[in-house]
Amino acid sequence: MRYRRIVMAALAFVLVVGAVGALTGFRRQAVAGPTTGIDPAAFTNPVANPYFPLKVGTVLHYLGSDGGQRFRERLTITHWTKKIQGVTTTVLLDVLRRADDNAGNAWYFGEKTATYTRTGNVISRDGSWQAGIHGAVAGTIMPANPHPTDAYRQEFLAGHAEDQAWIVQRTAHVSVPHRHLDHVVRSFEWTRLEPGVLSLKFYARGLGIVLELDVAGGSEIFRLASVTHV
Repeated sequence: MRYRRIVMAALAFVLVVGAVGALTGFRRQAVAGPTTGIDPAAFTNPVANPYFPLKVGTVLHYLGSDGGQRFRERLTITHWTKKIQGVTTTVLLDVLRRADDNAGNAWYFGEKTATYTRTGNVISRDGSWQAGIHGAVAGTIMPANPHPTDAYRQEFLAGHAEDQAWIVQRTAHVSVPHRHLDHVVRSFEWTRLEPGVLSLKFYARGLGIVLELDVAGGSEIFRLASVTHV
């Protein structure tokens, strides 16, 4: 399930944490797939990922559209935490669970989603998962030092959460309502669960995702409109 999609009024709690200081050479060693074992000691002194920072109190506001419908999205990095596999993760409101480790790699430990009708009734929790439960495995959202050709799983729960990413550029230029940005990382992201759908995402230093759009199989596009702090 692509990690930020709105169906009517979807609300997702995202858990985040850091990467692992022991993962020197991370880019070549850990990008092939999700890790099968998590060492809590590797998350004791998390370093912020430059392209996916998790500063508590930051609120990212996005404007988007899909199939002629317009959306507004608000992503809040909360002060709430949740312990998963011995790791204290940060909860993000309206996206997924992610993490920064001692080396600055951003990890993804799961997500709890709910899709509501206009009257407030939950109609689906599809795509929810948590590392360590029912065979789910933590993945990587963004390496600390991404380079073209890096490829990795972002999440894994067979049949429910199988997002993957491939870094193709780290010197892109992007203009969004928030402002013009240089030296942006560009990646292609997809999932086997949605054959034919391919998304292009741009990550900027100090911000995270600033632009995402479907380039095949869909029509979604979201742009960072503003950033506030609470």
